[in-house]
Amino acid sequence: MTSEHGARSLWGPLFTDPDVEAEICDRAWLRAMLDFERALAIVQARAGLVPEEAARMVVTAIDVGHYDPVVLGEDAPASGTPVVPLVRAIAAHVTPEGRAAVHNGATSQDVLDTALSLVAHRALGPVLVGLRAVAAECERLAERHRDTLIAGRTLAQHALPTTFGLKCAGWLVAVDEAETALARVRAHRLAVQFGGAAGTLAAVADPGAALTDQLAAELGLAAPLIPWHTNRTRVVELAGALGEVAGVLGKIAQDVVLLAQTEVAEVAEAEGGTSSAMPHKRNPVRAVLVAAGTRRVPGLVSTLLGSMVQEHERAAGAWHSEWQTVTELLRLVGGAVRGTRELLSRLRVDTERMRRNLELTGGLLMAENVAVRLSAAIGRAEAQDLVAEVCRTAVASGRPLRDALIADLRIGLTEKEVDDALDPACYVGSAGEFVDRALAAHRGRGRP
Repeated sequence: MTSEHGARSLWGPLFTDPDVEAEICDRAWLRAMLDFERALAIVQARAGLVPEEAARMVVTAIDVGHYDPVVLGEDAPASGTPVVPLVRAIAAHVTPEGRAAVHNGATSQDVLDTALSLVAHRALGPVLVGLRAVAAECERLAERHRDTLIAGRTLAQHALPTTFGLKCAGWLVAVDEAETALARVRAHRLAVQFGGAAGTLAAVADPGAALTDQLAAELGLAAPLIPWHTNRTRVVELAGALGEVAGVLGKIAQDVVLLAQTEVAEVAEAEGGTSSAMPHKRNPVRAVLVAAGTRRVPGLVSTLLGSMVQEHERAAGAWHSEWQTVTELLRLVGGAVRGTRELLSRLRVDTERMRRNLELTGGLLMAENVAVRLSAAIGRAEAQDLVAEVCRTAVASGRPLRDALIADLRIGLTEKEVDDALDPACYVGSAGEFVDRALAAHRGRGRP
């Protein structure tokens, strides 16, 4: 974890999760490649393709041998991947007889594609655990603030009253949906790769297809129908699911940043960040860092989408572009999950400020309710036009909407009826029911 982007680097603590980093670092990739070579020797020995003693030598060489990712990286440019120097290093640790079981029938892409699946599968473990913790925080906030009034905002302006609980329930549903999609990819789409030089497994003849299934079982990965060397749908599904998670978390962070503005001040981060120049600042740093990390994700997803077009049976560059791109995607999403969990667990909610902010427009955000109450008597269109005119009068005169409504004889409502129409608590529709439905759905979810 001491790589340039690792958790112990200059930037690592800002944008990574150490648990995820441990599964995507250089040594994690090396471990995954070695796991493929070990599993390959084991299943081929079971199938009688290589001597059992040779397979045992390979397993021993992998388990006790010293393989340095830095050295492998230095030797990789000659072949374009670190697999060739790795295979050479494994072979150096066994006798000539044992070399029959080293990398038999496989190609470099088999090793690296399987390693990518293993790295992603392992890294997604802590990512999914973290996402469920984020969902639990959303659940807590939604339940606690089910009926806490807040101004709903559309196009960044006050729209209608809603509840903070409904906002949090929206976060909860989105997190649950994104977690479901990512868990599906982990369980069903991260597959072993074993196709040999051109995807035919000609070097291992008849047992070839069955060996793929056995490799998948040995490694705990999905078994593909056929080799997927230049069919990159699996990689893109992983990228898309990670992109979905990033978008959901970025939206939460953006909401918090906006709600934490001085002029709004409806939420705040506990132990807010300091400024190097302004002692009074308490910046929403966790939300800012989540927003920053998730903004980088769409470009990485786009890179993987662009890499789907690959030549014939082996890509010339597109495949190679995936390794670091997927690694960085996992890194950024893992960091965003951790940051969002910390953000929500320490979020301070100012319910009084939320209520006061409802009055900032002098009752204008309740204009729709006034029009609804008038429409039964004068018609919907006429009521809309009349209330819009009264709103313009209130704004021009600087008076609250209540005063303008009472003063206009065309309105025809008593003062009590006007007050009832302007009460935000009476115009949140099905907000409470929606919160209840989101909570029930979340609590009814099965867990893998």
